[in-house]
Order: sequence, then C-alpha cells, then structure tokens
Amino acid sequence: MEKKNIEWSKLGFDYIKTDYRFVAKYKDGAWDEGTLSKDAQVVMSESAAVLQYAQTVFEGMKAYTTADGKIVTFRPDLNAERMIQSAQRLEMPVYPKDKFIDAVCQTIKANAAYVPPYGSGATLYVRPYMFGSNAVIGVKPAEEYEFRVFVTPVGPYFKGGVKPLTICISDFDRAAPHGTGNIKAGLNYAMSLHPYMECHRKGYDENMYLDPATRTKVEETGGANFLFVTKDNKIVTPKSNSILPSITRRSLLYVAKEYLGLETEEREIYLDELGDFAECGLCGTAAVISPVGKVVLHDKEICFPSGMNDMGPTTKKLYETLTGIQMGSIKAPEGWIYEVC
Repeated sequence: MEKKNIEWSKLGFDYIKTDYRFVAKYKDGAWDEGTLSKDAQVVMSESAAVLQYAQTVFEGMKAYTTADGKIVTFRPDLNAERMIQSAQRLEMPVYPKDKFIDAVCQTIKANAAYVPPYGSGATLYVRPYMFGSNAVIGVKPAEEYEFRVFVTPVGPYFKGGVKPLTICISDFDRAAPHGTGNIKAGLNYAMSLHPYMECHRKGYDENMYLDPATRTKVEETGGANFLFVTKDNKIVTPKSNSILPSITRRSLLYVAKEYLGLETEEREIYLDELGDFAECGLCGTAAVISPVGKVVLHDKEICFPSGMNDMGPTTKKLYETLTGIQMGSIKAPEGWIYEVC
C-alpha cells in the first residue's frame, strides 16, 4: 500500500479529510447495513435532535502501522461496549458490538494510505459517533439516528510532544453527581470548553476537576483520566462514578501489574494528598500518557519530584510498554490487537 504524501512527523492533532467514512442509519426501529461513503458532509434538519438537545455520543481510538507493516487497531471491543453504555444513558438505540468493530475495521482499511508509517510518531485517529438526526421540537429522544466512523492522521495531542504539563485546579465542575460524567457524550465536552479556555488564558495546559459533591477529591481533566505514582512505586488512579472509564487507563493498570510487576490501586484520591505522589500523568487515547509536572490551586503550587523536564521513570516505562504493545514490538495480551490488513 502506497502511503499518501504527507509530512507525518509534522502532523498536529487536527482534522484532515480522508477518502472514506462509514455511515449507517436507524429508522423505523432498525439499523440498515451501512456503507462506506466518499461524502464527508452530514445533511440533516435544522431541528435535528443533535442540534437542539445535544443527543450525541462518540468514541476515540487509533490505528497503527506495526513494525512488520501490518495495520492494527487497539481494543475496539471496549470502545463498542462503552458506546453501548453511552447510548443507553441518552435513550439512543444500541449499535451492535460486532457491527461497530466491523465498521471501524472497514473504515481503517478503506483509508489504509492515511495510516502513518511505523516509527513516524503519528497515528490514525478513529472517531465513531452517533447522533439523533430527525426533527424534534419537544424535549424527547429522536426516532432516527446516524452512526458514523471517520478517520484522520494525527500527531501528538499536546503541542511540543511529550513534556510535563502544568495543570490548574478548576473552579468549575465537569459533571453533576449522578449525572453523565461516566459516559462519552458530546454534552460533557461542551461543558468543559469554557473552563478549558479559561485555564489556557491563565497560562496552564489543562484543568484538574474535583468531585462535584465535596470538591475534595481528584476526578479527571476535560478529556483524560489521571494516573499517579507513589514514592514506593505503586500506581494509583482515581475511583469515581462521575469520571469516564478510560480504556487507556484500564490497559495501563494491566500493563503495570502484569508486565512491570507493580502494585496497582483504584481508590478515591484526595486533593490534600497530591504532594505525596512522586509522579503524575494524564492518560487517554489521544496522548496515551502525558506527564504532569505541576498542579496549581490559585496561589499554591504542588510540584511533583519527577520535575518539568521529562516523564518520571515509572510513567515512562508504562508509556513505552503500552505503545510497544500497540505498535507490535511487544507481545500483546490475547484479544487486545485487531489486525485490519
């Protein structure tokens, strides 16, 4: 497969139109078979449910070129399961797991020329999403939906690549108690945009959101879960009903325990114990792990011993091991890697 003429090493995390996308439609209580399309435009009513009441869910995943030239994707079954949970929470029809995986693989394969070469530092980002498409004016679920998958080649999520970030503790809440914080719905991300821009205007890279009920416990950022390393090298991640169950976080915890022999723990993490940790990182599909060097609460700074120059040693081992699994240089656990072509 001849690759597109793209300067892979210079890619940012931006949208580039590719040749094909997958489109399936739900009407009269059933999904059609779906098809690949060259048309990147979405046409709908001005009163579509997604436009009026934000009835939309999505997923984020990646495809990679391995060392031996194969194109693979990482744990799409878990993305399918998470989208099912998200759809059910917003009273949307479930797109079946097997069809989800097939649609993702079809779209990646059809755009194989856009999958960055092995060693380029870039990947193919995959975006499955679903939305209510028919016209509604009363507050109620749509009766018609579209499920789509598009792909786009991307570089690092944070500009400048992997370097420690400075995080500020947000005065806003990301989610409500018993709300939608644990699903991947567009409305959650819309609510995070103003706090995100506010933190950028103040010179910070991202927000740290606290639990909405007591504002004493660490939750997540607008688009990633937190991961901490204790001074005795235990991996600790926040446990909460209002954060997104990150597939990357779950994979990193497995890697820490089974590949690196580290102790892991999911528990409530209190704001006043942040200074006790040796390392901190943000984990998610887009960045895998981005190290955090400093957390700021108004005029108080919490600096991690790992510093502002590089990843901490344990975070780096986690990053290198998981990306090695994804890229094929390290043997993956059974069922983690799906070969596309």
